[in-house]
Amino acid sequence: MKDLNITDSLMTKEDVTTLILLSKKKLGLSWAEIAAKIDMSAVFTHSACMGMNAFPPEKAAALTEALGLPDEATAVLAESPTKIWEQTVPTDPCMYRFYEIVGVYAPTLKALIHEEFGDGIMSAIDFEMSVARVKHDKGDRVKIEMSGKYLAYNAW
Repeated sequence: MKDLNITDSLMTKEDVTTLILLSKKKLGLSWAEIAAKIDMSAVFTHSACMGMNAFPPEKAAALTEALGLPDEATAVLAESPTKIWEQTVPTDPCMYRFYEIVGVYAPTLKALIHEEFGDGIMSAIDFEMSVARVKHDKGDRVKIEMSGKYLAYNAW
């Protein structure tokens, strides 16, 4: 207990996110490069760095080392997050379009999932996602692939 520094023990996920962003900028790294350093996907790495997921302890330690973060950041990166969205609909154009896509297509996706699998949901916990650039005659396209485990609703 004698090594405990009260300011270290109060480091939050927001504090660590700020340190990550500063280090990323200082080192001139992309999210893909950071993810490669810890052998994880860029999608999960970014999400966990933003405080929306918890890193496995060994990945938290690897990230702390790779970015030169304080040792105390490792425990914070491995903590389970409280996921809170601060805006109902974001005003950033890129983020807004995702809300628009969900608003327009969620009922369709729900109907198609139910037809294919039955009454249930796609897991956001047992979940993978990737983002890729696809060359196209009319201009490059963004390809987003999501894969989540199907979870059937239990009948009572």
